Amino acid sequence: MINMIKEGLENNGLITAFAVIGIVMYIAYFLSDKLTKGRVHGSAIAIMFGLILAYIGGVNTGGEKGISDIQLFSGIGLMGGGMLRDFAIIATAFGANFSEVKKTGIGGITALFFGIFYSFVIGIIIALCFGYRDSVALTTIGGGAVTYIVGPVSGTAIGASSDIIALSIAVGLIKSISVMILTPIFAKKIKLNNPRTAMIYGGVMGTTSGVAAGLAATDVKLVPYGAMTATFYTGLGCLLVPSILFLLTEIIF
Repeated sequence: MINMIKEGLENNGLITAFAVIGIVMYIAYFLSDKLTKGRVHGSAIAIMFGLILAYIGGVNTGGEKGISDIQLFSGIGLMGGGMLRDFAIIATAFGANFSEVKKTGIGGITALFFGIFYSFVIGIIIALCFGYRDSVALTTIGGGAVTYIVGPVSGTAIGASSDIIALSIAVGLIKSISVMILTPIFAKKIKLNNPRTAMIYGGVMGTTSGVAAGLAATDVKLVPYGAMTATFYTGLGCLLVPSILFLLTEIIF
């Protein structure tokens, strides 16, 4: 009986993945509500669970894909892949009102470029503090500070090692979790209470998952606006970091 259930779960990997992630999300939101009264968003707790499970999966299998290296959970690799990730991001942006988007105007565009530049510079400073001096490592880690997607995309494009790419992802994850936790805490102080400020905030912070979860804990109606500019931010970062910002880093270092 147990073998039949196991075989069924393995043969329907994507369905199993949705069920496992659903259970993890339920537990995360339950803990968020009962232990922190919603101050730490359920998404942040779920990401921590994901990192722990990935570590356990990697240690037990010696593989490279975390928990999805275990046959029973192989569908999580597909579920967490680029295709469904991009679909989720685009689906989130569909909730935005275009008339509100137009009101952001030049402020939204300025926020995008400012957000990428200052995040990249902070990433460079962090890399320098840890002793990195070559332009490839500096650019990759700087890209990770932009988002944990821009870091590996840039690192792959300019030939960074897997260790540096992994470090850039770690930097991006720390940023994402920080934005998730701190957004609802500082929302009132920075007047994050309307679509325009949400779009500018998404453009400055960039990390789509962090902005979406942070805004969900602040006001769920603001999520599509912040998520949309954060998505633009990621795309623009993937263009600027391995090209213009890499060339500037090479000139300076």
